[in-house]
Amino acid sequence: MIPVGLTLQPDAEFLDLLADVIRREADYYEVAPETLWRVSDPAEADLRENGFHRRFADLARATGRPFVAHGVGWSLGTAAAADAGRRDRWLAAVRRDQAIFRFRWYTDHLGVSAPAGLAAGLPLPLPMSAHSAAVARRALRAMQAVVEDVGVENSVSYFVLGDPLDEPRFLGRVLQAPRTHLLLDLHNVYTMAQNFGFEPAEYVARLDLARVIEIHVSGGSPSDPGWLPSGRVLRLDGHDDAVPEPVWRLLEEVAPRCPNLRGVTLERMEGTVHGADDAAAVREELRRARRALGQRGGRR
Repeated sequence: MIPVGLTLQPDAEFLDLLADVIRREADYYEVAPETLWRVSDPAEADLRENGFHRRFADLARATGRPFVAHGVGWSLGTAAAADAGRRDRWLAAVRRDQAIFRFRWYTDHLGVSAPAGLAAGLPLPLPMSAHSAAVARRALRAMQAVVEDVGVENSVSYFVLGDPLDEPRFLGRVLQAPRTHLLLDLHNVYTMAQNFGFEPAEYVARLDLARVIEIHVSGGSPSDPGWLPSGRVLRLDGHDDAVPEPVWRLLEEVAPRCPNLRGVTLERMEGTVHGADDAAAVREELRRARRALGQRGGRR
C-alpha cells in the first residue's frame, strides 16, 4: 500500500485543531526543515532548534511514524560563492535533524531561493540550460551526504525562462544520478497549466514517471485582480483551499503509472485551518487520497 501523509505546519492552531487527524489519519509526516530552526546569534547566523522542532520530535517519538523533509530554501540553483556559508550551516542543521527524524528522503523546489546569499520569498525559475542542470545536480550530491535519497519538486513560477513544457526534459537532466527523485506536485502542474495555457496531461506525458518518489496534492486560489495593471487573474499555489477536482483526477490517472511512488502528501498552509469544519475537511481529503489510490481505511 502507498502511504498517505500530511505536511506539518509550524503553527500552534494548525497542530491543535488537527491533532486527532495527525495521529489517526496520516501514515507519515512531511516537514520543511527550515521552519524548525531559528537564528541563535545574528552575528553568526547559526541555526538552532525552535519550539516546533521539539514538538515535532515529540510527535516522532510518540507515534514512531516516518518523517520526510521538503525544503523551500536550500536553493538548488544557486552557484554564488556568497551563498557558501549559508549552505554549510544549512547542511549542518539537516545533518543534526537527520539523527532525530531519520528523514526517508529530502526534496526541495527546483529554482533559486537564495540568489547571491539573499533570501527570496519564493523560488525563482532557472534557465533550463545544461549549466543550471549541473548546478542543481551538485546541490543534490551535497545533500546526499546527509540524506541518501534526495529530489526536486516541479515548482510553480509566474514567469518562466523558456517554454514551460520544456521543464520535464530539464528535470530529466537534473535527475540523472542514482537515488535522485522527482516530487511530482500535481497542483503545481495544474496551476502552471491554468496560467500558461497548456494541458496538464501534456506536461505529465513528458515526465519520466519512474523517477517519482512522492506526489503532492493541495489547493489554491485566484490572485487579486488589482495586483497586475492588466487586471489579469492568476491561479496561486496557496495551499489555502480544498484540492480541486482536476487535481484529484490527475492523482487517479498518474499514481498508477509511477512504479517507484513511496507516498502521497496532502499540503495545507498554516493560518487556513480555523475550526472543526476545516479539520473535518482535511480528514476527508486524506481519506479521499487513499480512495484515489484504490485503498481503504487508515490508521486508527
